[in-house]
Amino acid sequence: MSVLGFDLGNESCTVVVAKQQRGIDVVLNDESKCEIPAVVCFGEKQRFIGTLGAVQSMMNPKNSVSQIKRLIGRKFSDPELQRDLQSLPYLVTEGPDGFPLIHVENLGEQRTFTPTQVLGMVLSHLKGIAKKNYKDLVAFCCIGIPMYFTELQRRAVLDAVSVAGGGLITMQLIHETTATALAYGINKTDLPENDQLNVAFVDVGHASMQVCIAGFKKGQLTILSQAYDRSLGGRDFDDALFKHFAAEFRYRYKIDVYQSVRASLRLRAACEKLKKTLSAYTEGLLNIEWLMDGKDVKGFIEREEFEQISMPILERVKAPLEKALLDAGLTVQNIHSVEVVGSGSRVPAIIRILAEFFSKEPRRTMNASECVARGCALQCGILTLKFKVREFLVYDNLPFSIALSWKGAALDAQNGAPDQQQTTIVFPKGNKISDAKDLTFFRSSTFSVDFLYTDVAHQQIPAKISTYTIGPFQPTQGEPAKLRVTVLLTDGVVSVDSATMLEEEEVEIPVSATKEPPKEDTKMDVDESSTSETDVNMQDSKPQDDGSDVGSENGATDSADKPVQMETDAKVEVYKKKVKEIDVSVSEIVHGGMTHLDLLKAGHEESKMASLDRAMEKSKH
Repeated sequence: MSVLGFDLGNESCTVVVAKQQRGIDVVLNDESKCEIPAVVCFGEKQRFIGTLGAVQSMMNPKNSVSQIKRLIGRKFSDPELQRDLQSLPYLVTEGPDGFPLIHVENLGEQRTFTPTQVLGMVLSHLKGIAKKNYKDLVAFCCIGIPMYFTELQRRAVLDAVSVAGGGLITMQLIHETTATALAYGINKTDLPENDQLNVAFVDVGHASMQVCIAGFKKGQLTILSQAYDRSLGGRDFDDALFKHFAAEFRYRYKIDVYQSVRASLRLRAACEKLKKTLSAYTEGLLNIEWLMDGKDVKGFIEREEFEQISMPILERVKAPLEKALLDAGLTVQNIHSVEVVGSGSRVPAIIRILAEFFSKEPRRTMNASECVARGCALQCGILTLKFKVREFLVYDNLPFSIALSWKGAALDAQNGAPDQQQTTIVFPKGNKISDAKDLTFFRSSTFSVDFLYTDVAHQQIPAKISTYTIGPFQPTQGEPAKLRVTVLLTDGVVSVDSATMLEEEEVEIPVSATKEPPKEDTKMDVDESSTSETDVNMQDSKPQDDGSDVGSENGATDSADKPVQMETDAKVEVYKKKVKEIDVSVSEIVHGGMTHLDLLKAGHEESKMASLDRAMEKSKH
């Protein structure tokens, strides 16, 4: 059996496969490249995905979908999304639910797809390449995601795996910087046993910058802090060069590349190459033949001028670094080393800023293209328990706070207005990335709870995450029923796992009393199996009789359970309280998420299109 690690980049993807007793390999495509473009091009007879999609995108830009990672799980009205759409060649409109819809022409018909569907196409292609190269059973995977992904974006990635089909099971969504830290530390044999070794990881990718500070000890990794800038990456430097030369060519050659989609794409591609040239040399040339209106263009720029026009971008680099240090409670003297990865980090000015900030030279000991996918594959191997992987514990944390909201009394209150809205933070920022908590409610009828973000202004996202309706249920004792609601946090995705109504009933137990019986331990077992750290008690406005729930919350002994003095050889009936557990139905509404029916439909559609693509490829040979 083999397991996969996916690095879903904004521009390209990488897949690493871990094989039982045969090590870890980077998956190569048909062109023997490890970086596979995240592009889907819709043609007249078939789709072109990956490298072929990137080739076709220059000839068919309006039907070539790229940078899909920036679209999933975001509202169409999101200001960042609106800025991203300005540089995309394909048409994106607002759907009925307020989320983006991608318009393309596929097989001669006008079609619309959601970003999740397109990401599913990319995943299906990546999985197909892995299966083609390795005949082993591929069933499990771990996927790297940015630390700033919201709950809805994380769900969208999981939905995309379902759309891709093929029986692929996601073991974990792991933060990209955490995966990088795992790939860095798992093979280190000189990690201290007691003292913590602090390493800063800076990932400047194609579209975003992420910083995490990790603490290493022998056999374990703890994420101390995380910070990011969602719109600071290599493409911003490309855009700075693009705007510079677009203005220059308008003056020198009297052409406006903004009026031609193909000319804009060609100039952007040339600017990306020029940026790489300026990373190695102090000056660079730009030559494009027949760019627009039959004109050849030439350009020249020095690295100093490039850094000058990029100054607004470079000024934003320090903010995530400062926040990461502040949240970790460390100073630069506490940082042992700085590891830099990501395609955007090759800009010399960024390396200079990092060196000045940390007072030490950043290091590049890791393969920037493979480190995330390699860490994902390692984590998947650890989780499946079927691989010989060095024992290494990973402690990641939640980058944002999630609150629970409901109508009713305040916490620990006996009475309250039934329509009063209450809110409490269930999983605070810095909480374990996967956790579970049991919450106790007292209710007389069906009720609903909402999960919310607490820092909406910073995230620039809708506050409400999801709504869960618990019920119906029927209290049997004529008073509010006690319900235990189990809330799960799985890789940053929150949900209500189950709801249980707890009812006490007295059971007669005949006891032969030849001697005084021992005291009965009547502590209730309501929450003994819980993985919760805290038990939150929430009661609605209906008052409860003072004697109706004695011992239900604090384990106090009921009067019926007190030891009874008995004569020798006498038989008595002892009443013991027993908790009866009744499952209560829970219904879910994820605001902006795909329903189960939508997933089935999208999965069937992807399977049909993939079959047509395979048939077309076979007909060519």
